Amino acid sequence: MGDGLTINGPSTVAGAVVMLVIGLAAAGYGAYDYTQQSNAVEGAVEVDATVTELGVEPVTTGSSTGASYRPTVRFTYEYDGRDHESTNVFPSAIEPNYDTESAARAVLDGYAVDETATAYVDPSDPDGAFLRSQTSNAPLLAVAVGVGFVLVGGRSAVKRVRG
Repeated sequence: MGDGLTINGPSTVAGAVVMLVIGLAAAGYGAYDYTQQSNAVEGAVEVDATVTELGVEPVTTGSSTGASYRPTVRFTYEYDGRDHESTNVFPSAIEPNYDTESAARAVLDGYAVDETATAYVDPSDPDGAFLRSQTSNAPLLAVAVGVGFVLVGGRSAVKRVRG
């Protein structure tokens, strides 16, 4: 009888290949998003924005560990002579989730509806302004999950091919 966690992976080579592809895609997208958000923060231009909505929404993850929460925002701003609207708290496409509603709400501390706030615009993406000029580690989680899929799928593929 074993004392540890055993992950056997898919039972066919095709299943292992699918797992490898999914893992590579998740890891690649996470790395891409982390790079994009880092570049956006470095090149961001400050603009005045008007906050029109603030909130926190529960996120369904399919996990039995309980709910997680995401801060939500909507704000308008002018950049390069044009009006824009954004819903980005952070510059990454993969948004971080928080274990408690109060932790998600704390991200929005200092912002209020119908008040002016500083937003940040990446000149290469003027429609994608964000409120918090900091990177999020959420894309790194996608990289970690992707690497996990690659390792399990790769191990399974090698086992199935050998034998």
